[in-house]
Amino acid sequence: MAMSSMRTVTIPNVELTLDQLLTAIRQLEPAARSEVAKALMETEMDARMAELIKSLSSSPSADDVTDADIVAEVNAVRKKRRR
Repeated sequence: MAMSSMRTVTIPNVELTLDQLLTAIRQLEPAARSEVAKALMETEMDARMAELIKSLSSSPSADDVTDADIVAEVNAVRKKRRR
């Protein structure tokens, strides 16, 4: 008998071990397993991005770089490209 293509699951107050969850995921159709993998990757990327933002926001700012320095660097790169 083919599995139905039901896209929602309601399991109130159910606790699963990691092994049980993995067993359930392995029983999904390939497209559904791909959706699970994508959701896990997005969650991981969101966590990494949040950590990066936190890290960058706690870093001291580069006060030694002036607007004039930035303009000079941009102009130098542009000049190099024109050659």
